[in-house]
Amino acid sequence: MALRPEPTAPFHSVQHALRILEVVAKHSSGVSDIMIARETRLPAHQLADLLLMLRREGYVEQIADGAYVGGISLALLGSAGPGRGHAVQDKLQSSLTALRDSVGAAVYLSRYVDGEIKITQYADGPRTPKVNEWVDFRSAAHAMALGKCLLTQLDHDSRRDHLSRHKTVRLTSRTTTNEKVLFRKLDSQPATVPVLDLQEYAIGTVCAAVPVSAGRSVGCLALSLPLAHAHRLRQAADALNREAAPMLLSLSI
Repeated sequence: MALRPEPTAPFHSVQHALRILEVVAKHSSGVSDIMIARETRLPAHQLADLLLMLRREGYVEQIADGAYVGGISLALLGSAGPGRGHAVQDKLQSSLTALRDSVGAAVYLSRYVDGEIKITQYADGPRTPKVNEWVDFRSAAHAMALGKCLLTQLDHDSRRDHLSRHKTVRLTSRTTTNEKVLFRKLDSQPATVPVLDLQEYAIGTVCAAVPVSAGRSVGCLALSLPLAHAHRLRQAADALNREAAPMLLSLSI
């Protein structure tokens, strides 16, 4: 499976965050933001935003003199022990639950594994119900924000392979069934703009998704809302885009 070489905004944020963590790890007794700026060469406003995110997510902590040291999340996720996998899952689930509550929507993490869509984790609730899977998600990539977001990250041949196994059948009157039209939409999708599904998979549901891919692993972060809350979709999708970086960071450490 080949990927489209189109880095996203969260990808760049994570690369910068990893540089910061490298500096913090190198100075085990603590390092000032001035020294971090000097070693990473990041602009002051960008560094401040990233340090705020890293503190919120528990990757760094500030000690009495204001210096930064590694936090508990970095210790748990950065270890090579047998519990690392569970630590990553727990961290992602905690982040998903917080995101669900902040955007007021069911949220999902998914990956493209061995030619198939796989939802690896999600967070829903009584007020934020998940999508009713009335058609197997694996067969509906062409109609879902989540699926289309994954397909945008594949090259042409990999997409054609997927659609040779999962035909673009009509699920609602809004579903794109013409492969040429679908490919054109996927090719024109900006990497920094959330992919939307406006009742293409299911009547009464709207969705958004953004890429969350580490290395050669293709993934995305998505949300769904009932049609009655469609007026909140753009705002929720923007929040989703902002929160993609912490999710990607958890997968990258």
